[in-house]
Amino acid sequence: MVSNSCKTIVKSEIRKLGLSPVLVELGEVEISEIIVHEQRIQLNRSLRKMGLELLDNKKSMIIESVKNRIIELVHYSDKRLKVKLSIYLSEKLKYDYTYLANLFSEDQGMTIEQFFLKHKIERVKELLVYNEISLTEIADKMQYSSVAHLSNQFKKITGLTPSSYKLLRINRRKPLEEM
Repeated sequence: MVSNSCKTIVKSEIRKLGLSPVLVELGEVEISEIIVHEQRIQLNRSLRKMGLELLDNKKSMIIESVKNRIIELVHYSDKRLKVKLSIYLSEKLKYDYTYLANLFSEDQGMTIEQFFLKHKIERVKELLVYNEISLTEIADKMQYSSVAHLSNQFKKITGLTPSSYKLLRINRRKPLEEM
């Protein structure tokens, strides 16, 4: 689950089964009742039709938790990281970072850092398209050490400088669900 619309869909599908969602967050759902096997199957069917799925396996849930923490941090929060991403994830998820990194890389075919960087660049694209703040402010907001550092990473990933991207005036952003 990577967006507010996904959370709304999940809440609705849970309620259709006569269950009461207590918590529906990115990648996490808590219901007040005990869900029986048939309800679980029906919920999974309904969610799959919407492009979502229930995760039962612990490793998949951990990987989704890593993704969701990064997405939340990059796209939905103005919170500035005061520690390294590795420490942040280890503290939030209560796992050793080496374990998280190995699990993530093995399953996703990219490192956690690469995933984080891809999302940062997508967020930069969004901010460039909105054209409400300067490149200097974007670099600061996204915690780059300088505009030059942001520009170098942006070009490495997109093939364009931020200025060139902005001039194109085409929305080349990917929906979060596709990343």
